[in-house]
Amino acid sequence: MTRVMDAEGLIAKARNVERPDFAQYPYLVAWEVTNACMLACRHCRASAMPHPLPDELSTEEGLRLLEEVATYRPKPLLLLTGGDPLARSDLFLLLEKAKEQGLKVGLTPAATPLLTREMVFRLKEAGVNRLALSLDGAAPETHDAFRGERGTFARTLEALDWAKEAGLPTQVNTTVAQDNWPEIQALPPLLAEKGVVLWSLFFLVPVGRGKVLKQLSARQFEEVLHWLYEVSRTYPFHVKTTEAHHFRRVVLQRRKAEGRPDRALAAGESLYQEYFQDGMEHSRLGVTDGNGFVFVSATGNVAPSGFLPVYAGNVREKPLLEIYRESLLFRELRDKNLLKGKCGVCEYRYVCGGSRARAWAETGDYLAADPRCAYVPPAWLDLKGKRPLAERKEA
Repeated sequence: MTRVMDAEGLIAKARNVERPDFAQYPYLVAWEVTNACMLACRHCRASAMPHPLPDELSTEEGLRLLEEVATYRPKPLLLLTGGDPLARSDLFLLLEKAKEQGLKVGLTPAATPLLTREMVFRLKEAGVNRLALSLDGAAPETHDAFRGERGTFARTLEALDWAKEAGLPTQVNTTVAQDNWPEIQALPPLLAEKGVVLWSLFFLVPVGRGKVLKQLSARQFEEVLHWLYEVSRTYPFHVKTTEAHHFRRVVLQRRKAEGRPDRALAAGESLYQEYFQDGMEHSRLGVTDGNGFVFVSATGNVAPSGFLPVYAGNVREKPLLEIYRESLLFRELRDKNLLKGKCGVCEYRYVCGGSRARAWAETGDYLAADPRCAYVPPAWLDLKGKRPLAERKEA
C-alpha cells in the first residue's frame, strides 16, 4: 500500500526534487500543431479560426521538433493540441514520427465532423496513448453554448464510447467559469460511466476569447477545490487541475487531517512512480507554467503555457531545450524565491506556487501573488503584524 506522507514531508521532498529536475528538462511538452478549428469556443485561449495561420510550422519543422523532444531524458509526455489537431493534414506523419521516437502522446481533438469512429480507431493505431475530449456542462444546452456549435455534446459522448471500444484511454477536460460551474457538479457520474481515466479541470484564465467570461472568486475557488478532493475519493477516475495549483495545497491539508490516501493528482504522487493504465505518468510534483511545462505555439513561439502568452523565443531560431533552460522568463518562473506577495512566503510555494498565468492576466506581473487563492500563509500575517502572538509562539 502506498505510504501517505504528511504535508511537511512532501514539501521537504519538493524542495529537493522539483527544481533540479525541471531546470534541465520539461516534464510535459505541449505543441499547438495548428490554430485551425471549425468551432468557436467561448473560452478558447488560442482564439482559433477555421483556417490555419499562414506561418505555422511545416511538416519538416514539426518532425525536427519531435526528434529533439525525443532526446530529452527522461522523455517528456507530448501533448498535441490546437485549435483542432485533426485539422492538420500531416497529423498522421507527425504521429508516426512520435511513435518511432518512443514518445507518449496525448491528443486533444475538437468535437467536429472530423472526429468519427474511424478516426478514433486510426488514432489508436497510430500510437496515441490518450484522447482528451472536452465537456463543459452535463447537458447539451450548456456545453453546446460554450462550444458555439450544436451537437458537440452528443458527438463528444459518442467519441468517448468509440475510444472505449477501440481500447484508447480517455480524459475529459472541463473549463471552470462562473457560467457553467453549477452544472459541472453533475459531471462526475457521467465521467465514471464513460470510463475516463482522468478529469482535468481548467480554471478559466482571462486570455484569448476567455476574456469575456467571468472567473470564480477566490472563495469559490476554495470551495470547488475542496469539492474536487471529495470527488477524487469517491469516483474511480483521477482528478487534476490546470491553473488552480492550490489544489495541491488543499490535498495536503486534507490528507494531513485525515491521514489516508486518495486519487487526486496532486503533490507527491510522482514520488511513488505511479502510472495510468495507458502508461502516462501522474503529474509530477509542482508542474507549473515554465516549471516542468513548456508550450510551443503553431508558429513555433515558445511560452511557459498556452495561458501565459509571453514568449521566450522561437524553435525556428533556437532549440526548444535551449529556450527552456536558458531564457530569463523560464528561469524566473522556476525560482520560487522570486514570487511576490503572499505566494513568496507561502509554505506551500514549492508544491503550488500559484497560477503564474492568472497573475499575469490580472496584474501584468507573472511573479505576483495568485489573485484567486484565498489562503493566507502564517508568514504573510507575520509580515503584516496580524497573527496573534499566541499562534506565533506555537509555530
